[in-house]
Amino acid sequence: MTKRIDFSKITGYEWDKGNKEKNKNKHNVETDESEEIFFNDPIFEYDKAHSQGEERFLAYGITDKERLLIICFTIRGEKKDKIRVISSRDQHKKEREYYKKQLAERKKKYESNKK
Repeated sequence: MTKRIDFSKITGYEWDKGNKEKNKNKHNVETDESEEIFFNDPIFEYDKAHSQGEERFLAYGITDKERLLIICFTIRGEKKDKIRVISSRDQHKKEREYYKKQLAERKKKYESNKK
């Protein structure tokens, strides 16, 4: 089943201090780098394996400095209007391959729709 996020309702980010520090200390990813992913045409995927207590999603994307990251996040806030990043790290080889393949498929679909 495909889960969708209504990004028109998203108004910002909600950061947990522990997750923020973990991303910086363990993965050397700054908060602003994680946020950049959402503005740079990411590939989204529902994370069924980690969605027991709440729905989680993955964002495969690129930072403004061309760093390839994968972000695990959920939607929080009273109005379900905040992105809460759970983890942010560099993509592994298979994740990079998946991301590049998805981008190529997206481009191909876009080009065929232009005709």
